[in-house]
Amino acid sequence: MSPSEGASPIVVPSGQRSELRSRLGWAVIRVIYDGLPDFQIRRLEGMGFGPFLRLEELAPDVALIHALKERWDPECHMFLFPWGHMVPTLEDVVRIIGLRVDGQAVTGTTYTSYQEPVERLLGLAVRGERSSLVGRTVLQASLGVASARCQTGEGQAEYMDRMTEDARAAMAEEEGDAADMDLGRFLTLVIGKLILGTIGDPVGCRCLPLLEDLSSVGNYAWGAALLAHLFDSLGTSSRETGVAGFFPLLHVWAYYHLPSLGRGVARRRGAVPLLQRWRFCRDERSLRRQVTLIHDTLDTIPFGHVRWTPYVGEDDATQPWVERGRPYFGRDIWLHCFNTVVPLHHRLVARTLGLHQAVVEFPTRQRAWERSGRSFRGIQQVTDWTVRVREQLDDWERRGKEVVSEATSDEDYFWAYARRYGAQVYKGTRRPLDPEGRISSLEGILHSTIQQRDDLQAVVNQLRAELDRAQQMVGGASSSREDPGRSVLEGQLASAVTQAEDALAQLQERERELRDALARTTTLEAEMAELRLQPEVAEAEQWREAAEEATRWRQEAAEAARLRTEAGDLRTQLGEERHRCDMLRSEMKGLERALALVGRSRSATSRSSIPSGSAGHYLTGSSERRRNEEEERRRRERAPEGSETGPRAMAPPSPRPPEGTGESG
Repeated sequence: MSPSEGASPIVVPSGQRSELRSRLGWAVIRVIYDGLPDFQIRRLEGMGFGPFLRLEELAPDVALIHALKERWDPECHMFLFPWGHMVPTLEDVVRIIGLRVDGQAVTGTTYTSYQEPVERLLGLAVRGERSSLVGRTVLQASLGVASARCQTGEGQAEYMDRMTEDARAAMAEEEGDAADMDLGRFLTLVIGKLILGTIGDPVGCRCLPLLEDLSSVGNYAWGAALLAHLFDSLGTSSRETGVAGFFPLLHVWAYYHLPSLGRGVARRRGAVPLLQRWRFCRDERSLRRQVTLIHDTLDTIPFGHVRWTPYVGEDDATQPWVERGRPYFGRDIWLHCFNTVVPLHHRLVARTLGLHQAVVEFPTRQRAWERSGRSFRGIQQVTDWTVRVREQLDDWERRGKEVVSEATSDEDYFWAYARRYGAQVYKGTRRPLDPEGRISSLEGILHSTIQQRDDLQAVVNQLRAELDRAQQMVGGASSSREDPGRSVLEGQLASAVTQAEDALAQLQERERELRDALARTTTLEAEMAELRLQPEVAEAEQWREAAEEATRWRQEAAEAARLRTEAGDLRTQLGEERHRCDMLRSEMKGLERALALVGRSRSATSRSSIPSGSAGHYLTGSSERRRNEEEERRRRERAPEGSETGPRAMAPPSPRPPEGTGESG
C-alpha cells in the first residue's frame, strides 16, 4: 500500500465496487504532525489529541466494513446479529483510539457558507460560495505538503523524511498569529478528514466556529462526535458502499468482540490505545467472496465465542483518558455532531456491562430535526443546534441515564428479539432457514442457561471448598460441642451447598431440555422448508401446463390468422366477381337498348314498305351482303375465260311494276 492510501474515509470508485480506497491516509497527517514545532505538539497534547495522532496506520479491511454495514439497523442504531444487538460504545472509542469522550458536546451553529471563517482563520478560499468544504490539496499545501506522492526510486523512509522536512520548513517556529493559523489548518485537516471524514477529496470545515478560541478546543468531546458521525454514515443507503468517518474503530471493535472472525492479528502486546495492538490479516480472495464468508461466520458463531466484556483486566493506569471518560460509560445518551444528533441505546447492550439483557421497547427513529437528505455539504439554512435540540443537549450535559438491569436471564429478551427481527438478522448462506427466529431464540436461551450453569457451578465449588474447610476446622463432635458457632456455620454451609446443587441440577435438566428442543426445532424447520418446496413443484407443473395451453393457444391463433387471411383473399375475389357481374349487367342493358332500337326500326320499315326480315337478318344483313359479294368476286377471278361459270355481266334488274298494277292471272 502506498503512503497516500490510508484510513479514512473509504469510497467505492464508479464501476469498481470490488475496490475500496481512501483519498487521504494517516501518512500525510503524521508527517505534518512530526514537522510541527515542539510548542505546537505540546498544545495538541493539552487538547487531548496526542494519543490519537500517534496511532500507526491500519490498513482498511474492506470486506469487514461491507459486512458490518449490511447488519446495521438505522432504526435503533445497532448491529443485528443472531445473538442480539451489538454496537460500539463510548468506552470502545476511548480505549481503542484514545480520543476523549467527556466534556462539551460538539455542536453549535451551522451556516450556509463558511467562506468568511475559512478566509479569516485559515487564509484559504472556500470551494464555492455555498459550501462547508475546503480543498484538501490546498489545505495540505498551506502546511507545506504540496504533493503526497512518492518520487521515482524513493523509499518509504526517504519519502516520509522529505515530507516531514517540507512541513517543518513551512511552519512558523515561534508562537503568534502565524502559528495559530498553522495549528488551525492542521486541526481542520485532522477533524475534517479523519474524525468527521467525508466520502471524497474535499475537507469539511464545519468545525471552524469551535476553533476560534484554540485554548478551548480541548474541552470538546471529539470522540463522541466521531461515534455520532460514524453511526450516521452506517445508516446511509445500501447502495452507498463507502463509509465516511474513522472506520478503523469498527475494525478493532470487531477484533475484540468477535474474535472468531479471524480478521485481525495481534502485533504489539500492552500498547495503548488498543488500536496499536492490531494489524489487518490480509485476504487475497475476492471482495464478494470475503463478504459472503464473513456473513456465514456471523450466522454460525457459537454464542459463547462472543466477547461482551473484552476489557476486563486492562491496566487503566496507563490510559488516563479512560479514567476521564468513565462517567459516560454504560449510559443511554444522545451523541452530538452539529446537525447530526443520534442516540446511543446502551440499554440494548446491557451485556457489555456484565448484566443480563432485559426486554426493552425497541426504539424507532422519528425526530423532527432529522434532515431529509443525507449527503450534507452545509448547504442549508443557518441553524443553531444548541437551541433546536435543547432537550438532547441537556441529556448530554446530565451524562445521560445509567443503564441497569434486574433480569436474571436473557430468555425473555431472546424471544422478543426473535419476534421483532426474525430472519432479518441472517445474511449468510449456510444458516438454516429460520424465518420466525425460533432457532436463534432457542440458541440464545441455551447459551444464557449455559452461562448461568457455569456461574452456579463456580458457586457450588466455592461453597464445597468452604464446607470442607469448616469441617476440618470443627474436627469432630466434641469440638462442635465446645464451639457451637462453628457447628452452626457448618450447617449453614451444608444447607447452602445442597440448595446450590439442587439449583445446578435444575439448570442442567433445563439445558438438556433446551438442547432437545433446539434439535427438534431445527429438524422441524428443515421439514417445513421441504414442505415449502412441494407447492413450488406443483406450481411448476401448473406453469408447465399453462405454458402448453399457451402454446396451443398460439397455434390456434396462428390458424385463425391464416383463416382470416384466406377469408380476405376470398373477399377480394368476390369483389372482383361482383365487378365482372356489374360489367355484364351493363352490357346486357346495352343489348336491351339495342333490341329496343331494332324493334322501333322494324316498325318504321314496315310503315315505309321496305322489306324486313327478322331482327337477326337486319342486324347481320349488311355484313353478309359484303361477304357474299367478296366471295362472288373471288370465284369469278378463279374461273377460266369462256366457261359457263366464268364471270358474266349481270343484266340489270327488271323494273319493278308500279303499285296497284300486275299481270293478269
